[in-house]
Amino acid sequence: MLRSWSGAVNGEPDKMADSFFSPEARLDLLEIWEYIAQDNVDAADRVEQEIQQAVSMLADHPESGHERRDLTSKPVRFWPVYSYLIIYDPKARPLEVIRVLNGYRDIAALMR
Repeated sequence: MLRSWSGAVNGEPDKMADSFFSPEARLDLLEIWEYIAQDNVDAADRVEQEIQQAVSMLADHPESGHERRDLTSKPVRFWPVYSYLIIYDPKARPLEVIRVLNGYRDIAALMR
């Protein structure tokens, strides 16, 4: 079950090493986990773990992601994990995960 990003504790953002998830990103992750878990809880846990590992790597190497000026003018970067995009602020310390979205969604509209 989605353990790492289930919600804030005492109103504080979720923290993982040198990163944190915005409230929207926490909700995205919960929705992703619940959607996948409808068919396969183990697969949902694997996706959760892969996203967690990617965010840890991005916290250490924030310039690793790609800018996508075609999707947003915001100063964020994108990193893929399966069909999902981790959208994060590479300048924030700790690293801020803004959203985690399925790449098939209208990312440009969601990033407005």
